[in-house]
Amino acid sequence: MGPLSGLRIIEIDGLGPVTFAGMVLADMGAEVLRLTRGGDAPAAAFDEVGGAVLHRGRAAVPVDLKSADDRDKVLALIGGADALIEGFRPGVMERLGLGPEVCAARNPRLVYGRVTGWGQTGPMADQVGHDINYIALSGALYPMGAGDQPPCPPLNLVGDYGGGAMMLVSGVLAALIEARTTGRGRVVDAAMTDGSALLTSLFHALRARGLWSDQRETNLLDGGTPFYRCYACRDGGFVAVGALEPRFYAALLAGLGLTADEAPQFDRTNWPALHNRFAALFASRNRDEWAAHFAGTEACVTPVLTLGEAVDHPHNQARGTFSKAGVVQPAPAPRFGLDPAAIKAGRPGLPLDQAMIDWAI
Repeated sequence: MGPLSGLRIIEIDGLGPVTFAGMVLADMGAEVLRLTRGGDAPAAAFDEVGGAVLHRGRAAVPVDLKSADDRDKVLALIGGADALIEGFRPGVMERLGLGPEVCAARNPRLVYGRVTGWGQTGPMADQVGHDINYIALSGALYPMGAGDQPPCPPLNLVGDYGGGAMMLVSGVLAALIEARTTGRGRVVDAAMTDGSALLTSLFHALRARGLWSDQRETNLLDGGTPFYRCYACRDGGFVAVGALEPRFYAALLAGLGLTADEAPQFDRTNWPALHNRFAALFASRNRDEWAAHFAGTEACVTPVLTLGEAVDHPHNQARGTFSKAGVVQPAPAPRFGLDPAAIKAGRPGLPLDQAMIDWAI
């Protein structure tokens, strides 16, 4: 029983952030019904590859949203739901006869969550795009990567999931709390441009004070400092160094056999030379040798693990961070209490009529 137990949420199946948001809500205990579109080739391909993980915890209900009969049945489900989440481009749900106004007429307390790249309004709202385009426009992409190379996309973690799915989840939960008091729902407009821009708040604050440059690899958190970046090791592995605070930096120097006089922390003019010196030292041993060398210290040095290695790391194993039941996958997060979070397997698909009966119970 998760903290969202008793909440009923309809997920209009799609790709990217709405799928991740549906998984998170189901992980937290909500009853999520995933309404799928039969015969959709991209969705079918996703079901085969990513669905084993991202579709966990909820049942699939095939519907034809262009069918008046199916649409009426979906509206009946909406009548008993707490929230609906969808990720279509602006206007699609309205054209299908399932826009916010129609749904609110059936269920005034319904929270209607929408996640898109550009948002529901604005001159680019109807344009196509992907994660990389949204974070490019929000300014979140530019600071990432080597200073002498084009920006490096951070997978699709910042736009789709951080700025999109997680903003949708937090917005829907906030609106659900309000609806319990007012009896009326809201439309949640989660745009990946907005959300990824919000994630850069600290850097705007630093920039306003002259503490952040638009030149990549010249700043405190973008690899510009020798004490906050990754280094290659002798065996081709990498270590991550995050010794920001003076005490932690002192532990790093001690582990490398250096003194503060040799390597002053905040002498910017010396950072290039110090980076080269650190790089030569880390290249002298294998990754796991360095991990063992710094274990238990305050130097903030950790091995950079591959996806596969992360599953088997002792700390992750002790916490149950990953599950090996079926497809190896991350366990739900955050935890509520000390018990490991349980993974709910995807439930078998069921017909729309049966979903209506179950929803009415």
